[in-house]
This record gives sequence, structure tokens and C-alpha cells, in this order.
Amino acid sequence: MTGPALTPEERLADLGLQIPAVAAPVAAYVPAVRSGSHVFTSGQLPMVDGQLIRTGKVGGEVSAEEAYDCARQCALNAIAAVHAEIGELSRVKRIVKVVVFVASTPDFTGQPQVANGVSELLGEVFAEVGAHARSAVGVAVLPLDAPVEVELMVEV
Repeated sequence: MTGPALTPEERLADLGLQIPAVAAPVAAYVPAVRSGSHVFTSGQLPMVDGQLIRTGKVGGEVSAEEAYDCARQCALNAIAAVHAEIGELSRVKRIVKVVVFVASTPDFTGQPQVANGVSELLGEVFAEVGAHARSAVGVAVLPLDAPVEVELMVEV
């Protein structure tokens, strides 16, 4: 017989992670908006305690492995924005769509592998509810010279 399913918060704790404070916006917007049964996050950068953990272009100053870690941090920050909007993460019915922007050199083509940092964390935290549609987009530059930016669309 199995016990009760773990909550997303408990899964985060099992991963040695905690929901961070919601990062202050870097311009005139809010971190997340709820509309009906959906929450849309603003683009989340790889911030810890108000500072980017890396800057630069993936394929240049930032390795694919470092960018993967940045993507995980962006996802954690997006989870924090959703949490602040709805309270308990167990209210998430589905991670609907993930958009990952990767500031990369023109010859870098590993954006999907960088985006896996987001997708894999969402799977670990939300289990089957975390399965989602996704876009991984290479761009020339992101705010504050961040290597990665992530948006979530979540059904609650």
C-alpha cells in the first residue's frame, strides 16, 4: 500500500530546494497574472537574491551546462511567482506551456537541451501535471544580459 502523494512543495524539499522570494520586476510589470483558471508568469530570469547567477551568451561566455542550471533557476523563480499568486502549488492542475528564451551565439543550436533544465524540474516538482507544451527560442540578447528567460502558463 502506498502513502499519500507528495505535494509539489514536498517534492521541492526532497530535491533540496525551497520556493524563493518572488524576484522584483526589472521594469514596469508584475511577476504573474491570474486570468480565470490560468496563471501567466512574466519572463523570469536566473536570479538568486536579486542577482543574476550568470551573464552572457550561451555558446560563448556561458556553457550549455551552466545555461541548463540557469534555466532551472528561472523555473524555480517562475514557480515562486505562481505560488505567490495561488498559494498552495497543489492547486496547479497542469503546466500548460513553457517558453524558454536562450541568449546564444549565432552558431549555438542546443536551445532545446538548455530548456530541459526547466522541463525536467517541472516534471520533478509536479509529476504528470508538469508535462507541458514548450518552445525553446534562441535570441540575440535578454534583459540584464541574462543567458536564459522563462515564462510559464499554468492551469489552476
